[in-house]
Amino acid sequence: MARRPTIPPQLTHGPFSLDEAREAGLTLSALKSSAWTRLGAELYCRSGEPADPWLVLCAWHRLSPELVFSGRTAAWLHGLDYEPNNPVEAIAPPAASSRTRSGIAIRRFELSPIDVVVIRGLRATSLNRTLLDFCIASSAVEALVAVDMAFRFGKTNAVALCRYGNDRRGMPGCARLRELAALAEPAESPMETRLRWLLIEAGLPRPRAQVDLFADAGSFIGRADLYYPEARLVIEFDGGNHKNRMVADNRRQNDLMSAHFSVLRFTTADLQDRPRQVVALVRGMLAAPIDSALLPSGAPLKAVGGAPVTSERRNQADQDERRPYLRNR
Repeated sequence: MARRPTIPPQLTHGPFSLDEAREAGLTLSALKSSAWTRLGAELYCRSGEPADPWLVLCAWHRLSPELVFSGRTAAWLHGLDYEPNNPVEAIAPPAASSRTRSGIAIRRFELSPIDVVVIRGLRATSLNRTLLDFCIASSAVEALVAVDMAFRFGKTNAVALCRYGNDRRGMPGCARLRELAALAEPAESPMETRLRWLLIEAGLPRPRAQVDLFADAGSFIGRADLYYPEARLVIEFDGGNHKNRMVADNRRQNDLMSAHFSVLRFTTADLQDRPRQVVALVRGMLAAPIDSALLPSGAPLKAVGGAPVTSERRNQADQDERRPYLRNR
């Protein structure tokens, strides 16, 4: 009959390091049993217990207190919707002994003290510095996803980001940060950001985001994900929860169309597999005239499609649409 593994009580409250396990009387060999789960190099937790992200970061901090959490890990600490520990991202001073290993990715350079904040006892890059790192390490659209998310949660704004980028002019990523700050909107999902980016990159006018719409009598109808006011064109992204709210979405669409708004709906599959068709549909709706007899009083009389779409501009837009910048996490 196999012996039941020893479970020290002090190791049942969250992740722990190899040194902490040894202090509790466990050997490295004992940690290889089914009673324990390895989270990373020299980092473990009791099997069957969910690895709480906060406790995981606390364990890494105890293991390497010189680390400053960065990237997606820092974004999560600032309240943005990112996975913080797949892997944990951190920055270490050049002379530190910490290194990239299983469970953690570490970059080595000296951070300015003003770019480091303390969040509930853990050191992390400031939010503006975190967004700058997205601009350096990610594609433009993925960096915009992060900036949009920060705007949505009220964590920063265009003025603060532009000022930060100007103060660090010449550093990698600062020019992109300023450009994205001017484009950012409080989008409600990453895919809404990617849809907006697709349209802008294809040369279409920039749509407004998260716009409240009203009937002619002034009653509230709903909020548009994206909106072209002069064309009265509403563009909606249907995410994974669309099936659960289909009745409400259909009712709202009927109300919008009754108020003489046009509506286009797109999904993740559309953005990933049919970006050219998405752009073509929106371009066509922007170019189509609006019947003034159907409009509420004071509404625009015709759609705005920006500058005429020449063959050269269309070819450039088609090349832009083929860029592999849409990725669903």
